[in-house]
Amino acid sequence: MTTSPATAIILGTGLGKLADEITDATRIPYKEIPNFPVSTVEGHSGNLIFGKLGEKDILAMEGRFHYYEGYDMKEVTFPVRVMYELGIKTLFVSNAAGGTNPGFEIGDLMIITDHINALPENPLRGKNFPTGPRFPDMSEAYDKGLIREALGIAREKGIKVQQGVYLATQGPTFETPAEYKMFRTWGADAVGMSTVPEVIVANHCGIKCFGVSVITDLGVEGKIVEVSHEEVQKAADAVQPLMADIMREMINRA
Repeated sequence: MTTSPATAIILGTGLGKLADEITDATRIPYKEIPNFPVSTVEGHSGNLIFGKLGEKDILAMEGRFHYYEGYDMKEVTFPVRVMYELGIKTLFVSNAAGGTNPGFEIGDLMIITDHINALPENPLRGKNFPTGPRFPDMSEAYDKGLIREALGIAREKGIKVQQGVYLATQGPTFETPAEYKMFRTWGADAVGMSTVPEVIVANHCGIKCFGVSVITDLGVEGKIVEVSHEEVQKAADAVQPLMADIMREMINRA
C-alpha cells in the first residue's frame, strides 16, 4: 500500500470513475475508519483509496459528505484533517453544479477561481485547530499556479474549459429560479452543495487546492428546466473523461 502520497482527490457526484484508473489500490470503506462519516448519497461509493495514478502516489476519496445529510461541518471536513495528518500538500476537488453564467452550457467544465460560502456555518467555527491561524487568509483559496497549469493542459488537449466562481448552498433542494437569479447577482457562475467547506479547511491546513465543477444543469433565465439527481449524475458521467484528463495530467506533472 502507498504510504506517503502528497496529493489527494475528492471525487463527487458522477465523477468517481477516475478511481477506476488508480493502480496498486488499497480501498478502505469509510465505515471501517474511526470517526469517518458514511456517505448516504446515491453515486457516492464511500471508500478511501491509496494507490497510484500514473506514476504518482495519491489518496482519493470515492464519495464525500455533505451538510444536508445531517452532518455538522466538523464531520463534513474531518477527512481533510486526516489528509493533513497524512502529509497531503495538494488537494484536487470536483463537483457537479448548476450554471448561472449565461455563457455556460450543460457539460461544460468550470475551473473554480474563487468561491462564495452561502452555507449556514463556517467549518472553522469553534475552537481553533493548531493547523492554522484563527483568522486564515482566503485571498487565494484556489491556487493560481495550479489554475494556470490546468488552463495550459486544457489548451494542449483541446478541451474547452470555463472559469468562474462557485457558490455553495445548504441543499438538498435544487435552487429556485429566483435563487439562481440572486446568486448570479452575487457574482456566482455556478452553484452546488459541497466543496467550499473542504477548501476552507484545506487552506487552514496549508494545503493547496484546485477545483473543477461540471455544469450539469442551467440556472439561467429561459433555460431552467426541472432536474433530478439522476440527470445530474448522467450529465456528470458524460463529461467525466475530460475532467479526468486534466487532473491526471496535472498530477503526473507535479
